[in-house]
Amino acid sequence: MGLITMTNFVGVVVLFLGFCHVSMAEEKKTYIVHMAKHDMPTSFGEDHRQWFDASLKSVSESAEMIYTYEKVIHGFSTRLSVQEAESLENLPGILSVLPELKYELHTTRTPEFLGLDQNTNLFPQSAGDSDVVIGVFDTGVWPESKSFDDTGMGPVPSAWNGACETGTNFTLSNCNRKLIGARFFAKGYEATLGPIDESKENRSPRDDDGHGTHTSTTTGGSVVTGANLLGYASGSARGMAPRARVAVYKVCWVGGCFSSDILAAMEKAITDNVNVMSMSLGGGTADYYRDSVAIGAFAAMEKGILISCSAGNAGPTPYSLSNVSPWITTVGAGTLDRDFPAYVSLGNGKNFSGVSLYKGPSLPNKMLPIVYAGNASNSTSGALCMPGTLIPEMVKGKLVLCDRGVNARVQKGSVVKEAGGAGMVLTNTAANGEELVADAHLLPATTVGQKAGDEIRKYVISDSSPTATILFEGTKLGIEPSPVVASFSSRGPNTITPEILKPDILAPGVNILAGWSGAVGPTGLPDDSRRVEFNIISGTSMSCPHVSGLAALLKAAHPNWSPAAIKSALMTTAYTAYKNGKIIEDLATGNPSTPFDHGAGHVDPVSALNPGLVYDISADDYFDFLCALNYTAAQIQVVTKRTTGCDSTKKYSVGDLNYPSFAVVVPSGSSSKSGGATVVKQTRTLTNVGGESSTYKVSTFSDNKSVQISVVPQTLSFSQVNEKKSYTVTFTAAAMPVNSNAFGRIEWSDGKRVVGSTVAVSW
Repeated sequence: MGLITMTNFVGVVVLFLGFCHVSMAEEKKTYIVHMAKHDMPTSFGEDHRQWFDASLKSVSESAEMIYTYEKVIHGFSTRLSVQEAESLENLPGILSVLPELKYELHTTRTPEFLGLDQNTNLFPQSAGDSDVVIGVFDTGVWPESKSFDDTGMGPVPSAWNGACETGTNFTLSNCNRKLIGARFFAKGYEATLGPIDESKENRSPRDDDGHGTHTSTTTGGSVVTGANLLGYASGSARGMAPRARVAVYKVCWVGGCFSSDILAAMEKAITDNVNVMSMSLGGGTADYYRDSVAIGAFAAMEKGILISCSAGNAGPTPYSLSNVSPWITTVGAGTLDRDFPAYVSLGNGKNFSGVSLYKGPSLPNKMLPIVYAGNASNSTSGALCMPGTLIPEMVKGKLVLCDRGVNARVQKGSVVKEAGGAGMVLTNTAANGEELVADAHLLPATTVGQKAGDEIRKYVISDSSPTATILFEGTKLGIEPSPVVASFSSRGPNTITPEILKPDILAPGVNILAGWSGAVGPTGLPDDSRRVEFNIISGTSMSCPHVSGLAALLKAAHPNWSPAAIKSALMTTAYTAYKNGKIIEDLATGNPSTPFDHGAGHVDPVSALNPGLVYDISADDYFDFLCALNYTAAQIQVVTKRTTGCDSTKKYSVGDLNYPSFAVVVPSGSSSKSGGATVVKQTRTLTNVGGESSTYKVSTFSDNKSVQISVVPQTLSFSQVNEKKSYTVTFTAAAMPVNSNAFGRIEWSDGKRVVGSTVAVSW
């Protein structure tokens, strides 16, 4: 699998699983079978597994169940031909038979950047925060990481039901009072791709990739002094919730992460009693009743578990999000105020700034010849520095200018090194613009933005004997502006339910330092023999565990808060502008970002600790939301496992879900018009969690005169904790061209706290 970050993120596809046979009818795929629990014939007594098995055997004598599920869904996974799957779906008690999805991974300074270092006393240091358990679904764990040191931690929480599973190179002693659980799930993977090759990866919770160790230490790692990557980003590394417990669920292997395994892991995590689920992976977008992560997350939400997922690395393309269900917290990626500058100095006297994490033998103290890879290759795509494409005689001893794209950034450097090049300048193309992501290259190398790359390329191609060198500057702090929205961070609008604004929130996801596996080098390349305790990588995979850890802190401080209340606290206290009042910048364009880029804004955990008011949402509210989508009874039952249907006398509205943000879709040909304008009304309910009597007054803002926002009532007074008050917002939208957008805010303030909601209006 390797390190999944922006360059080699190739999107997530539905994998039609199975082996190649002559006949399509014989081709076997893995399916997840959803059963209607209450439709089981009485002849089976209480034995649901026997019912599952009898149903399966009625369509296939040879098929066997891979997993059975009880918590996340009611049903099982198995391998069937297309014809067998169709036959099974027609049997009594079968809600749906869905083909398995393959998911991909979405691939320190952050506590200080988020203000947690100065505010540690705000968060409780009692037993409460060490009772919170974060479940991380990823590539496993490297238990020897110093980030899992359990010094000073008390006994494992009594409510914990989890286990430390043994396997290849993993024993019971690898768990402790910090890493309290470690499981692995491979049955679905092996059913499709055959047995795991234990010469290449451990059939155990051990992390052979690094990604899982990085995410789990980001979310809940203990404090480690003197952490760094090859001397870069030196300081104390700590997870967002350094006193929380961590439980690891290995669901991703060399060939990907399969939904049957992910569901089985979520099932175990619910039984184990985790408090937060962190999943830095995604599987495209599908209706909620076809999305295994969304279905599993619904079951987790009902048990009081918050689930945080990465938005994806398919930005800056619009509509590129995954994990968009409203009961999931969907996290986009922003930058930190830290950089790793490495400058390119050209023979014509011009200098260009880039970034690099290279540490090794220096370049000669002189200018070197530089060549454009496209002119030193035997391939039509030679500029990309793909393996085997460079002509050694033309690059030996020279710097090589490579274009970004297709293969991994670090692999391009490896290709240059193998061909005898002295160093590499990697230039962004239009797809990545000015986004600079640092890498621990295997040779002296730096990455520059598109504009600088164009100028360097022009010089290299036009000059008769071009020369250059690279100057490495180490670690620089205080970079402004920060944060900015990373170009790779996936963007809205929400393709499944445009009335739910996604992503939900922005968190640090660029150049993040965290723990790493001892099985691979910092680049993840086979020829990288270096071993590091910490690594710096980028992706929404990195921003997701930040929010998971912050949710754990809030759970510790407010044990009775629901997942929706915690999510609301994080969203309504997020910021959308810098201290100078300018909107957070979008790195892809250099322009102000929009709610489709940053969601509610950038997370501010200190403010989230005491939000004043929250938008709470119950499982019943989500049920009404599914009714508003006009899902069939069977489709709703797949998600909720409830047998009750929608009330035919009740009017359901997607926009009335008590969400902390507003996404208004102006319908074409709307019948509700006032003076030629479309009027959309939405209702919300706020719960007082501030602990005292207070009165909040509302203010509204719209960046477009075509949208008017009015709120009734304009004042909400609370006299006791958990008191609820409702209000109605009227959006009056004038006619605009299709695909137009307007943005705004609704803020409630008691003079001390601001409860903010982002507004996005789309025509």
